[in-house]
Amino acid sequence: MMDSLIKRRADAHFSTLPGVDDRKTIMTESEAVATAVAAKSARLKELRLARDAAEQAAPAIPAKKAGKKSSKQNSKQTAKKKRPAVSLSDWLKNRQAAGHSH
Repeated sequence: MMDSLIKRRADAHFSTLPGVDDRKTIMTESEAVATAVAAKSARLKELRLARDAAEQAAPAIPAKKAGKKSSKQNSKQTAKKKRPAVSLSDWLKNRQAAGHSH
């Protein structure tokens, strides 16, 4: 008798969950994620279309022409170019002559 009483109480307690209407279907977690992804995709698509429309409506900005480089930048680049190429053996000889031991 005690077992049947406990079973009836448990059945009555868990037969309906609080706050859940029997007529509504419970959305599974994967369905909820799929719905959220679809909503986000739709929102992003609207934003992308609005951005594309704004880009087409705006006049094209002409690209800046490459101007003359400043003399400071130009002198640095020419200094690098004017440096003679030295072979490794010549470099080592110059280091030894200058007093470097390693």
